[in-house]
Amino acid sequence: MKRILLSWSSGKDGAWALHLLRQQARYEIAGLLTTFNQAFDRVAMHAVRRELVERQAAAVGVPLRAIPLPWPCSNEQYERIMADACARAIADGIEGVAFGDLFLEDVRAYREKQLSGTGLAPIFPVWGLPTDRLAREMIASGVKAKLTCVDTNKLDRSFAGREFDEALLADLPADADPCGERGEFHSFVYAGPMLDRPLAVAIGETVIRDQFAFADVVSA
Repeated sequence: MKRILLSWSSGKDGAWALHLLRQQARYEIAGLLTTFNQAFDRVAMHAVRRELVERQAAAVGVPLRAIPLPWPCSNEQYERIMADACARAIADGIEGVAFGDLFLEDVRAYREKQLSGTGLAPIFPVWGLPTDRLAREMIASGVKAKLTCVDTNKLDRSFAGREFDEALLADLPADADPCGERGEFHSFVYAGPMLDRPLAVAIGETVIRDQFAFADVVSA
């Protein structure tokens, strides 16, 4: 059985990747790899509080591997920090890293380039799944998630904080991806088949930074 890490942003696509990986006997998921903005102690881009991700990892039953990132963080700094994280993973007997990417070729190519020569194999368990069907399959399975970040150049700010459900899918513009794969939105999963218990959460304040609307998810 191959010991791997799962890149974990706290959102639905990574959570679904976990769900699928657990159905494959050849993988042991040894940790959830999450980058945190040191200045705010939140997941980079998703802006989810660290304590919520820790609760999420406990409900998933997989150890959290937190990687602190400085703020601001240059691409060079980021790549150096991630190279160090890869070296530590290899030392711990890890053989691969799985990602929840769906169809963006440039993102996949970047991941593959960064892992090239590290000894870690890139794994893409949800790659190529049709996102309209996937979104509905997630919802039907019991996945529950809140939208934590919305790109207001692509969606109205009122989508921030909404539930990822059939009503949301019906309200998305025709050119928006149902899973938000082009950056339309990011999410936080608080229930689903990959968690052994639901997390009680609520939506707090929504703030605008640059073009993004961030809804603060808090423990309820």
